[in-house]
Amino acid sequence: MDVAALLLRLILGVVMFAHGWNHVFRGGKLPGVARWFASLGFKAPKLQAALASYTELGAGVLLVLGLATPVAAAGVVGCMFVALVANHLKNGFFIFRPGEGYEYVLTLVVVALALGALGGGEWSLDGALDVDVEQWEGLAITAGLGLGLGAAVLGLFWRPTTPS
Repeated sequence: MDVAALLLRLILGVVMFAHGWNHVFRGGKLPGVARWFASLGFKAPKLQAALASYTELGAGVLLVLGLATPVAAAGVVGCMFVALVANHLKNGFFIFRPGEGYEYVLTLVVVALALGALGGGEWSLDGALDVDVEQWEGLAITAGLGLGLGAAVLGLFWRPTTPS
C-alpha cells in the first residue's frame, strides 16, 4: 500500500504541478488561460485562471510531499471535474478527438479519488506526522471537497453559450 501511495502521489503531483506551471509561466500565461476560460463561458475568467493554476501548483507540491493528501487530492478532483464538465465531456471519450475527449481528465479524477482513499502512506509527511486519514474517510474528504468546490465553481461562474 505504501509503494502504491508513493507512486500515485509522485506521478499525480508532478503532472499537476507541471500543468499549473505551464498555465502560470509558459505559453499565454495566466492572461491566455483567462481567455480560454472566457471562451468556455466562465464569467470571472481571470479568477478562474488563477484559482485553477495555483490549485494545480499547490496540490502538486502537497501530493509529492504527501502532506494533507486527501485535501491535495481534492484539489485535483475539483480542477479536473471543472475541466471535465466545462470542456471535455461534450467531445467524447478519446483525448485525440477534436476538442479533446474526457479520458485523460477522468483518469486524473479517479486516480485522485483512489489516492484520497489510500492516504499519503508511510513514506509521506502525513506518515511522518502520524496523520492517518484514509479509506472511506479519506475518500469522503477528497470527493466531498473536490466535487463540492468544483460544482460550486461551475454553478457560480460557468455560463456556457448555447449554439444557435
